[in-house]
Amino acid sequence: MMSRKRYRIGLVAIGAACAFALPGVSSAGASTITVGSVLPLTYTPTPFGQVETLLNTTLPEKGAKLTSPVNGTIVRWRVLGASGGPFYLRVLHPNGSGAYEATQSSTAATPTSAELQTFSTNVPVHTGDLIGIDPTHPSDEIGVATVPGASYAFIFPPPFNGATVAPSGTESGKEIELSAEVQPAPSITALENFSGSIAGGTEVKIKGENFTGASSVKFGANPAAGFTVESDTLITAAAPRSSKAGFVDVTVTTPAGTSPTVRSDRFKYEACVVPKLKGKKLAAARKALTKADCKLGKVKGKGKVKSQNPKPGKVKLPGTKVGVKLAGGRP
Repeated sequence: MMSRKRYRIGLVAIGAACAFALPGVSSAGASTITVGSVLPLTYTPTPFGQVETLLNTTLPEKGAKLTSPVNGTIVRWRVLGASGGPFYLRVLHPNGSGAYEATQSSTAATPTSAELQTFSTNVPVHTGDLIGIDPTHPSDEIGVATVPGASYAFIFPPPFNGATVAPSGTESGKEIELSAEVQPAPSITALENFSGSIAGGTEVKIKGENFTGASSVKFGANPAAGFTVESDTLITAAAPRSSKAGFVDVTVTTPAGTSPTVRSDRFKYEACVVPKLKGKKLAAARKALTKADCKLGKVKGKGKVKSQNPKPGKVKLPGTKVGVKLAGGRP
């Protein structure tokens, strides 16, 4: 077990702590989930002793989340009692056998004081991932709180992204003062006005979660003709034009990722897909046109359909009229 020296007690001023957004609430309005330490106010600034990754492995406090419960993006991270640096936030995924895969890391961040520090970032995270912290120098410090039932581990040396390593050791009864805010990836639960013409312009109400900060709404591969984020759970979008009829998935993209495709996000483009009418009697031709969302246009002659305009397979606006010429006797 590593020796941890220079024990001195640090206490964060209540006013300083209150100057930041509450855990789980983003100042930008998006709902976030706090992962990691609850940041106890009493801590010991403790040197790393060597350049190593520290990560909490047990957090007994009520409401504390050791791992991310969702897929998303870490948008902010916080430390107490940190000095020196720069530091790097690290995302670690447990492999189920006591080791961790290093998946992502943040850009460098340097604290300006040992009080509560918040750093913005944009680091992908997945369900079940933990967070850790890397220093730059052995003399760098981080706050360590004494908490019965808590524990943290250290990995020496810090792993490269993509590497899977087991901890070098652990400390019991203590936790490091490190937390992160995860913005969950958006998800769509329902569409209102889930069909419209290939001409585009249909106003679609998209219902779901975690829409704040949306940068893109797509209908299949095509960007929406326009959209407005009404709230974290509602977007109003205008469907773009389409050259094809049928179903497409609507997706929403935010800094936390893109919504997964599900059955409830499907939008149907309606069109007159001109059917083949040659050889049909007029009544059968009319029925086929109605089924294809087309209409019967001018009719010339008698008998069965000899030719038509537009030709079969053309994709036209709903209700497009199709003219026919008949030949061969009685209609």
